[in-house]
Amino acid sequence: MRILTRYILREVTAHALIGVGVFTFVLFTRDLGQILELVVRNSAPLPSVVQVFFFIVPVTLTISIPAGVLVGILIGLSRLAADSEITAMRASGIGVWSFLRTISIFAVAAWLLALFNGVYLAPHSQAALVRLQDRLKAAQVSFEVQPRVFYEGFPQLVLYVQNVKAAQGAAIWKGVFIADMSNPSSPRITLARQGILVSEGPEMLHLHLTDGSTHETDPRGTDHYQISTFEQTDIQIPVAQADSAKEREMAPVSQMTTPDLWTRAREVSDPVAARLYLIEFHRRFALPTSCLVLALVGIPLGLSSKKGGKSTGFVLTILLVFVYYSASLVGVSLARQGKLPPGLGVWLADIAFFLGGVFLLWRAERRPFEISSVRSLWHRLRGGATENGGSARTHRADGAFQRAVNRRRVFSANFPTILDDYVLRDFGMNLALVLSVFLMLLLVFTLFELLGDILRNQISPLVVGEYLLNVSPYFLYNITPLSILLAVLVTLGVMQRSNEITAIKATGISIYRIITPVLLATVVLAVGLFFSDQIYLPHANKRQDALRNLIKGKPAQTYLNPDRKWIFGAHSDIYYYQLFDSDRDEFGRLAVFQFDPVTFQLSKRIFAERAHWEDTLGRWVCTQGWERDLRGPAIENYRTFDVATFPVVNEPPTYFKKEVKQSSEMNYAELRRYIGDLQQSGFDVVRLRVQLQKKLAFPVITLVMAILAVPFSLSGARRGAVTGVAVAVGIAVVYWTVAGLFEAMGNISQLPPVLAAWSPDLIFAMVGGYLILKVPA
Repeated sequence: MRILTRYILREVTAHALIGVGVFTFVLFTRDLGQILELVVRNSAPLPSVVQVFFFIVPVTLTISIPAGVLVGILIGLSRLAADSEITAMRASGIGVWSFLRTISIFAVAAWLLALFNGVYLAPHSQAALVRLQDRLKAAQVSFEVQPRVFYEGFPQLVLYVQNVKAAQGAAIWKGVFIADMSNPSSPRITLARQGILVSEGPEMLHLHLTDGSTHETDPRGTDHYQISTFEQTDIQIPVAQADSAKEREMAPVSQMTTPDLWTRAREVSDPVAARLYLIEFHRRFALPTSCLVLALVGIPLGLSSKKGGKSTGFVLTILLVFVYYSASLVGVSLARQGKLPPGLGVWLADIAFFLGGVFLLWRAERRPFEISSVRSLWHRLRGGATENGGSARTHRADGAFQRAVNRRRVFSANFPTILDDYVLRDFGMNLALVLSVFLMLLLVFTLFELLGDILRNQISPLVVGEYLLNVSPYFLYNITPLSILLAVLVTLGVMQRSNEITAIKATGISIYRIITPVLLATVVLAVGLFFSDQIYLPHANKRQDALRNLIKGKPAQTYLNPDRKWIFGAHSDIYYYQLFDSDRDEFGRLAVFQFDPVTFQLSKRIFAERAHWEDTLGRWVCTQGWERDLRGPAIENYRTFDVATFPVVNEPPTYFKKEVKQSSEMNYAELRRYIGDLQQSGFDVVRLRVQLQKKLAFPVITLVMAILAVPFSLSGARRGAVTGVAVAVGIAVVYWTVAGLFEAMGNISQLPPVLAAWSPDLIFAMVGGYLILKVPA
C-alpha cells in the first residue's frame, strides 16, 4: 500500500508542480518587463531587483496553486485511468475512499502552503513592494528623462534634454532646458550646455549645470527682462511625493495584514467599510481552501477518465476552474451588495464544490460516473460515431498507421497527405486545449483584479462580459507563442513516446518531413497574428480600454490631450501656451523660445496674449505681445506689437492637436505615422519605435517557438510528458527573459529598436535550427 501511495502521490505532485509553474509564469510575464527594465537601467541595486521579483510571485500563487492542484489531480489520475492502472488498483480492493485518503495528503499539504501564502505572504509582499517602489523612486526618476522629450515629473519644473548619457549612479545631459513653473504666466527659463544629475536620497536630486544662462521676465512689466549667465551652478530638485495621508486612505485592503483586517472590521463604524474588510478577511481563507474542495471534485472525475487521458484532464481543468471562480465572483458580488453575509458570500463557491465533491465521491463508490459517455454522446450528436456502420470498431484498431487511416481526414487534397493530416489534427487539438487553459486563467485573474472596481462602481454584468470578450483577443495574441511551444512539445513528444516517429521513419520518411506540417501551420498562425494586429486588434483594444476605464470609474478616454502645453517646433523652437482652443484654433498666452541648436542658447523669444491661425497667410496671427532678439547675455532687439506674424511661427493647428494613443491601438502604418508626428513635436518615441518593430517581430515568435520545441520534444519524450512540459516552461522563461531584456534595453536607447525587437527571434531561431540539424533524420 505504501508503494502505491508513493506512486500516486508522485504522479499527482509532478503534474501539479508543472501546472503551478506554467500558470505562475503566464501570470508573471505581465510584470516581467518592469523587473528587466530595472536591471538594464542599472538604476536599482541587484538585491532590490530580486526583491521585486519575489514580491510579485506570491500574488500570482494565490491563483496558480489551487489551479495547479486541480491540474495535478485530474491529469495524474486521468493518466492512470487511461493506462488501466486505476482499474487494476480497484480490482485489487482499493476503493474510492482509499484514493481520497492518499490524495488528501497532497491536498492538505497544498492547502497549508496556499493558506500561508494567502494569509501572510501575499499581503506582506504587496505592502513591501509598494514600500520598495517608493524607495526606488528617487533612483529611477533620474533615468526616466528621455532625450528630446518634455518631462514634467518634477514638482513645478518642465525639463527638456537634447541628449542623455547614462553613467554609474548618475545621468549626463547635453543641451538642458528647464522651465520653473512656480509662476505659470511667467516661467523662469534656464538653459545649459551640460547637466549632471545624481540622487542625494529618496526625496532630493542634485543637478549640476555648466555653461548656461537664466532668463526671467516680470509679468507686470513687459520691458523688464533679466539674463544671468553662469559657468557652473547647482540646483536642488525635490522628487514628487504622493500625499501620504491620501495614499494610506486609498491603499487597497489587499496590502493590510490579516489581523488588521479583522480589527478594522470590528472597530469601523461604517457598515459598508466593515463589510469590505470582512470580505477580504474571509477571502484570504476561502481561496486557499479551494485546494481541498477542488481536490474533492477532481478525484472522482479523474478516476472516471478512462479513455480521455490527459486531454480529458485539461478540459475538466478548464471547466472546473472557470466554474469555481465564477461562483466565487458571484458570491463576493452578493456579499458586497449586502444581499448575503460576507462569510457566506465568500465561501459560497467552496460550499457548492464541497457538496458537489461529496456527491461525486458517493456516486463514484456506488456507480462510477463515466465521462466517456458524455464524449460519446457528443460524437453521436455530430454524427461521427456511427459513420459507415462500423467505425466504432475501427477506432479501436491497434497501430499508429491503422489509426491514421481510419480517422476522418480534415483535408481532402493531395497535400497535406494522410501523415500531415494526422500530425496537424493532434497539434491543433493540443494547441486549442493549451490556449483555452491559458485564456481561462488570464480571464479569471483579470476578474479578480477588477472585482473591487466592478462592485464599487456597480458595473453591469453585461459590461463586464463585453470587456472580457474584447480583451480576450489581446490575451490570445500574447499567449499564442507559448501555447505553440507547449503544443509542439506535447504532440511530437507523444508520437515519439508511442514509437510512432520510429515507425514513420522506418518507412523512409525523414524527421524533417514529419515536422514540415507543424512548421507550415505555425507560419500560417504567424501570418494570422500579424493581420489580426493590423485589422482587428486595434479596434478591440480601443474598446476594451474604454470599458476598463468605465469599470475603473475613470472618465472616458479622449484622444486629444489638452494638458500638453510644451511642444517642440519644426524650426529649433519650443512652444509654451496656457490655453489652446482646438475648435477655434486659438492660443491664449503663447510663448515661443527659439534657440541655437549648436550652443543651446536662446536667440529669440516671442510672447503674445492671443494668437489665431490664418489660413490665407499660413501663419499664426499674434496680438498684444512682444519680441526679443538675444545674443548671449545681450538683448539686441526688443519691440512690442499689437498685431504681428512671424515666419518661424507657422506650424499648422494640426501640429498641436496630438493624439494620445497606445501602440496596441494602432496598426503598423498608423503607428509609423504617429511616431513621425510625435517625434517632430518633441515627444518620447523611443518605446514606440521598439513597439513598431515588435509588430513585425512578435508574430514570428510562433515559428521560433515551434523550431525550439522540435528537438526538445524528440530528445526528451522518453523521460515522459511531465519532463516535456517542464522543458517548455524552462525554454519559455529563458526566451521571455532574454526578449524582455532586449526590449528594455531598446526602451532606454541602449539598443536600436530593430535589434531590440528582432535579436531574440534571430538568436533562438538559430539555436533551434542548429539543434534540429543534430536530431537524427
